Amino acid sequence: MCFGFLGIQFGFALQNANVSRIFETLGADYNNLAILWVAAPVTGLIVQPIIGYLSDNTWTRFGRRRPYFVLGALLASFALFVMPHSPALWMAAGMLWIMDASINIAMEPTRAFVGDMLPKHQRGMGYAMQSFFIGVGAVVASALPWMMNNWLGISNTAPAGVIPDSVRFAFYAGGVIFLIAVLWTVYTTKEYSPEQLQAFDEADKAMEGESHEQHSSRLRPVSKSYLHGSIWLALGVLLWVVIQANIDKLDKNLFILAGGSIAFGVCQLVAGWLASKERHHNGFSVVMNDLFSMPTAMKQLAFVQFFSWFPLFAMWTYMTAAVTSHHFGSSDPTSSLYNQGADWVGVLNATYNGVTIFAAMLIPLVVKLTNLRIAHMLNLFLGGLGYISFLFISDPDLLIIPMIGVGFAWASILAVPYAILSNSLPANKMGVFMGIFNYFIVLPQILAASILGFLVTRIFDSQPIYALVVGGCSMLLAGLLVLRVKEPQYQQGPSA
Repeated sequence: MCFGFLGIQFGFALQNANVSRIFETLGADYNNLAILWVAAPVTGLIVQPIIGYLSDNTWTRFGRRRPYFVLGALLASFALFVMPHSPALWMAAGMLWIMDASINIAMEPTRAFVGDMLPKHQRGMGYAMQSFFIGVGAVVASALPWMMNNWLGISNTAPAGVIPDSVRFAFYAGGVIFLIAVLWTVYTTKEYSPEQLQAFDEADKAMEGESHEQHSSRLRPVSKSYLHGSIWLALGVLLWVVIQANIDKLDKNLFILAGGSIAFGVCQLVAGWLASKERHHNGFSVVMNDLFSMPTAMKQLAFVQFFSWFPLFAMWTYMTAAVTSHHFGSSDPTSSLYNQGADWVGVLNATYNGVTIFAAMLIPLVVKLTNLRIAHMLNLFLGGLGYISFLFISDPDLLIIPMIGVGFAWASILAVPYAILSNSLPANKMGVFMGIFNYFIVLPQILAASILGFLVTRIFDSQPIYALVVGGCSMLLAGLLVLRVKEPQYQQGPSA
């Protein structure tokens, strides 16, 4: 059931490790990489709720979620084959959009699939198993170009404007593995019918009794949609004008924040207009209404996710600059010290992804001894302290130690919130709410892309190590916020 995530993570890991390299090879300026990269989270913001809504309302002889697994895998594999052949930057940027959208088409139903297929007391183990395969996929896929060069002798250099063969063949292998892994999950699993899922949901309600939270998607008042939409739109426009007027003093990535505020305002205004016409039964209206009528546990988890993912984007964006400047003493990409530091960052990334594999096996044991909330809090504390310790550790070799904590946090972030969330959702809305939950992964990444550059350059005197410290504080806050989450109580049935 979870093996498909091995393939999905191959796509994500190849994308995360190599797309900036492809962009720069095709002439992208370093300062514009954040703008190009923001396409990925924005794509997830749009695609996941749509696919969740559609898969909730799909039933064919091939199943409910599985048709979307296959569609996403086929499109993503195609994109992985085409991406390294992009002749120009605009095509590479377009392929990133297609690749990320395709991966999200496959990924979102896979998250809901675990909630569909497992009883509540087994979902923690199910999502931990996903984390296990994510860790395996991330370690292998991240190292694929290196393997191609060092094990198979495939060249890792190429003329200007040409993608090296080692990267191309890594993408080919990733496309094949992505498709095979997802098809294995499709072939070896059988989905429960909507009627069976409804019966399971009713049985859960009966076992939980008074502790069960009844959920109803209340229609949002038209006046509130218009009022709040107008406020968000006005704030976005005002921020845009302020940034434009002070473009020499402010980071241009703040335009992302302004644009997001404008887009959210427009979406609420459109939802209000559709509601005024009593057009409630379309996907857009359903998603917007469900966004503002989330179950209590989901609302509480939203804050946890937000402050958990902000530091991850900080790490992915600033880890290289932080380690090379603070621990190796060089910010010159042409220097030997800088490249030693950059290579060491690759080792640190492999470390935390490798730890994820083992953490995924240990987390269910901690959950059994405590509960989901305490286990997640402990892991987030390990990650937060790991980030902050980068400031105080001077020996680069010792950075392996905090990355162990980051690995535990990463494994927990990929598993525990989804276990808590799936136990709080009605069976007939599992997909759309999982898609909406993705907002609280995407929004902190957009915020980080918008403000971290400004904080590092203006507040922290261009010392990127403090981006990791800010991220660590954010993750500690997320750990504290876990204690606010209302974890549903349920009776354990047979372990099946």
